Order: sequence, then C-alpha cells, then structure tokens
Amino acid sequence: MNIAQHLALIDELCHRPFPAEHGPSDVGVSGPGHHVAVLEAAADDAPATRAVTIDQYEKDRDAVYEHLASRWGDTPPYNLQTVLLRTAREEIPAPWAELSARAGVAHLWEVEGTGRWVAVAVADRDASREVQLLALVTEADPP
Repeated sequence: MNIAQHLALIDELCHRPFPAEHGPSDVGVSGPGHHVAVLEAAADDAPATRAVTIDQYEKDRDAVYEHLASRWGDTPPYNLQTVLLRTAREEIPAPWAELSARAGVAHLWEVEGTGRWVAVAVADRDASREVQLLALVTEADPP
C-alpha cells in the first residue's frame, strides 16, 4: 500500500461499523469499539533487515502523520510505554493495551464528529513478531 491508500483506509475505518465480537477482519482485527488495520507488514527476522524495515515504517508513519495533521491538527507523539506500564496495575481498554504491548509511540487524533480516535504506530516491540505499520480506530478514549 502507499500513503494515499493508508489514508483512504483510515478514513473508511472512521465510519465503518464495529462488530459485536472480536475477530479477524479484511484489514486486520476488529472488535466491539475498535478496528486495528495492518497497513504494512514484513516478517524478515534478520536483524539488519528488521532495522531497515522499522526505519521505513517509521518514515511511512510520519508521512501519514503529516497528512492527518494537516486535516486534524498537530499532536505530540503519544507515549505507549507509560500505557504499557499502567496495564500491570489498572484496567486499560483492550485496543490501547494491545497497541501498547506492540508499539512504543503512536500519533493520535480525536476525529471530530465521529466519536472515534485514530492512532498510527509501528509495531516493533516483539522481535518474534513481524514488524507492522498499524492504524487503530476506536471509540475508547486513550488512557
């Protein structure tokens, strides 16, 4: 996918109904109150290749940010590390807990008129899983 396709999918997810049950979707996974779309994925386990992939996905995340920031406003990066630490002692809504387990930082917006939040992040925390560029669309406020 290219950046224009990422943006189109994010726009579509901002209006797509949420399913009643958690499960796979045509773009990733969805559940009550959220969609997680895999915008890009790479499974190469070689450390050098993984590092290059992470760097490219961070550039793609930042390019998506630039487009969405021009539409919804500049926002500071959202530190998912603190969310991950909080999961040990408090109940964090499922999409945010999962995102914090997989990514360290996200770009985040509240999409006016939809009651939804959009986050874009690079899931690279777990070296045993593929690197992914993710978009989260949820009605759950960020913790």
